[in-house]
Amino acid sequence: MSGTSITEIETYGVERIPDADRTARPVDLFRVAFGGANTFATCVLGAFPILFGLSFWHGLAATVLGLVAGALILAPLSLFGPLNGTNNAVSSSAHLGVHGRIVGSFLSLLTAIAFFSISVWSSGDALVGGAHRLVGLPDGDLSYGVAYGIFAVLVLVVCVYGFRFMLFVNKIAVAAASLLFVLGVFAFAGDFDPSYAGTVKPGDALFWPSFIGAALIVLSNPVSFGAFLGDWSRYIPASTPRRRVMAAAFLSQAATILPFFFGLSTASIIAAKAAEYVDPAAPNYVGGLLAVSPGWYFVPVCLIALIGGMSTGTTSLYGTGLDFSSVFPRFSRVQATVFIGTLSIVFIFIGRFAANLTQSISTFATLIITCTAPWMVIMMLGYVTRRGWYDPEALQVFNRRQRGGRYWFTHGWNWRGLSAWLVSAGLALMFVNLPGQFVGPLGDLAGGVDISLPVGLAVAGLLYLVLLGLFPEPREVYGPDGPRLVRAADTPVLPIVEPVA
Repeated sequence: MSGTSITEIETYGVERIPDADRTARPVDLFRVAFGGANTFATCVLGAFPILFGLSFWHGLAATVLGLVAGALILAPLSLFGPLNGTNNAVSSSAHLGVHGRIVGSFLSLLTAIAFFSISVWSSGDALVGGAHRLVGLPDGDLSYGVAYGIFAVLVLVVCVYGFRFMLFVNKIAVAAASLLFVLGVFAFAGDFDPSYAGTVKPGDALFWPSFIGAALIVLSNPVSFGAFLGDWSRYIPASTPRRRVMAAAFLSQAATILPFFFGLSTASIIAAKAAEYVDPAAPNYVGGLLAVSPGWYFVPVCLIALIGGMSTGTTSLYGTGLDFSSVFPRFSRVQATVFIGTLSIVFIFIGRFAANLTQSISTFATLIITCTAPWMVIMMLGYVTRRGWYDPEALQVFNRRQRGGRYWFTHGWNWRGLSAWLVSAGLALMFVNLPGQFVGPLGDLAGGVDISLPVGLAVAGLLYLVLLGLFPEPREVYGPDGPRLVRAADTPVLPIVEPVA
């Protein structure tokens, strides 16, 4: 990306960003990652402990546990961008193979479309609901359709301009949304009761399934950023201390305690004053929030919806276009962003008005994250065993339609990393337990507790290290200092061959 103007359309795709153009700082990564999560969608996730029947204090404990664990899992994924100057899907070529990196690309594509849809729907519903209460705007399908359309088009325009424009939007969003959430303290101070007892007590059969389930839902929010961090951190210079980059990623998620706390505390108020809105069979957090809000807070609610929808939507869709252009290099980043953005907008309207997929897309997002978490573990362990050493030129073999190189492995596939991911993701899906939505064949083995993410993380880590030990990778993939924790084999590596004209 030449220049620094926010109105200059970014032309770089997933090729390595030149050092001269890598002028972002860790604080910029913090702004983008925090801005993308400091939204109504996160507030909805924050309401889940109350929906599961927990008390306020137990819900807060589950939230903090899930948030810290998720941020710790996410933070190392920020290192690949500065190191390789490209996104995380391309960096995964080193561990899954030149062709195997498409796993990361499609995981991020599906995650981005799901969260883009969730952000547009939740923000659009809040905007229309607030305007209906404030000025009597009709709350029919036409109003919702217009709100969704405005959100989606604005997000698409920002994403077409690229990283600088997105960073500008998030600078505003971080401060504005945070201020509006803090303003909520004054709006709900009179109604908030931290002694809210919930419906599930310690000692009940459902307590631990509810507590762990709530923590895992919170944990899924930081994990959902795993495939995207490289999209933004690739503009940070490689010389930046790694601890600062990881700290920015960790703190960006730790700071989301603000919208999580907002969602948790307001959900406890809704449960006490308008319980019909937190019925687990048909929860409606946004409707409940508007029902218990004082009239003067409707405008802040609408502003949170507008700002939050823009912020989450841009962080999701930007990565979508970038990854699509990496899988199909004939598309430029701009062309891929417009193409995927248009398809996403069509999906949003069909899913909301024709197929009623608003609940199904939340389930779909959870399942995608269940598959993404093991991929993240493989990336992190790969980074450790490689001592953080990568060959940027060999990472670009797929994008240049070349063959060979350090990461070619077996016809472009590294079956060690791929096998570890396939087995762990498949097993994790079998342990998913989302009552009324999706329950895997092994979902009831833990007494109703959804342990899919812990199973996926543990199996991926153990199996990947075992495979690396039993079937050593070529010595050349490890660089001058050799491997850490595992052995290397003296297997020859094919030279990079240019594509046939």
